[in-house]
Amino acid sequence: MRKVTRKVTHKVTRDVMSNAMRNVTPLRILDGPKKDKFVQALEQRGPNDLAEVEPAVRRIVNDVRHNRDRALRRYAAQWDGLDKSDPLRVTEAELHEAWQKISPDLQDAIKQAAANIRQYCEWQKPGEWRREIQPGVCVGQLVRPLESVGCYVPGGRYPLPSTLLMTVIPAQVAGVSQIRVVSPRPAATTLAAAAFLGVREFYRVGGAQAIAALAYGTESIPRVNKIVGPGNRFVTAAKKQVAFDCAIEFLAGPTEAVFISAEGDPVFIACDLVAQAEHDPDALCILITNSQGLAKAVQAETQRLSRTNPIAAESLSSRGAILLVASLEEAVSVANRIAPEHLTLPAALAAAVQNAGSIFLDEFTPQSAGDYISGPNHVLPTGAMARVRGGLNVLDYVRIISCQQLSREGIRQIAPTAIVLAEAEGLR
Repeated sequence: MRKVTRKVTHKVTRDVMSNAMRNVTPLRILDGPKKDKFVQALEQRGPNDLAEVEPAVRRIVNDVRHNRDRALRRYAAQWDGLDKSDPLRVTEAELHEAWQKISPDLQDAIKQAAANIRQYCEWQKPGEWRREIQPGVCVGQLVRPLESVGCYVPGGRYPLPSTLLMTVIPAQVAGVSQIRVVSPRPAATTLAAAAFLGVREFYRVGGAQAIAALAYGTESIPRVNKIVGPGNRFVTAAKKQVAFDCAIEFLAGPTEAVFISAEGDPVFIACDLVAQAEHDPDALCILITNSQGLAKAVQAETQRLSRTNPIAAESLSSRGAILLVASLEEAVSVANRIAPEHLTLPAALAAAVQNAGSIFLDEFTPQSAGDYISGPNHVLPTGAMARVRGGLNVLDYVRIISCQQLSREGIRQIAPTAIVLAEAEGLR
């Protein structure tokens, strides 16, 4: 009876999906007051709506904080499929075995991506310096790595070995000595990427419980100084809750992509939008253009390309849009108001960009190149957080410590001014 029911259910699901794909809603085109209202709403958005899950997350975090491994194992068995006999920590032998089992092509891909990410991080790493700011007064900065970080690597709808590369490599370049990776139901590719990077601490747990374990420590997982990496709403809400006890980089929500063009190839543009839209039903994907013809062509292409991609179709129809503007200068102004995670536009307009997590210049720079291989980090601010910071980078893994040194002559030079300022504050 159960087999028959399952077959019927699967057939109904396929039929519904087939009908839905035949009737994909086209990406809406907005101009005038409707466009303005849409942009105003986006300006007010946050990382994502966490209120619905916060009570449950609070219980999980407090449970793990107080009951440690016992609570962590209970949740791991419930949601991560961890058996009672399974160790929380993946052995180094398992990691190396995973590397040996993946194909040579995949090994080469991981190597190339890792090399580009590492080179970019090396260029990005801040340096130490000392300079004489006035005679006898030397100032400078020291750069020290954090002692420990926790890297969260999602393992839900899509396993993301690329996120392991993006979170671990900058930590290694910064000089972090203790790097702990957590991932629920880790895929073989994720384990292989960890092996290639020389990760020694990898734990097969995820969700809010993994964030709590990293923040407060358990018998099996030592606490860390900082937690980085994207995740679902439960992970994000947990990072928000522990942020005053353990540093985080930022709260990351669903994928966002904005594309500015006047005369680009509609197939290229549609591919970029659909590639980001398929990440999440709540993804935000927008084309801004001053061309009615391009708007219509991209609308048709996104509809065609998402016909067999239900997640992309849902996000494009529910949250996506094509915004018609008077000029490309207005397009950049609108993009700055939206402050998107990803922004593609002509290189000639780059100087006008103020708010974006990462920008992609001209038509042969797909946003997916940044997701995997070009080098800059793909862990990027969403929910308008690009107004205040860029993506994850080496600076997130270090402390910059100011230093100063005065000679006898130097203190004679600046002491009178310091005294005037102190007395003005009443600090005699």
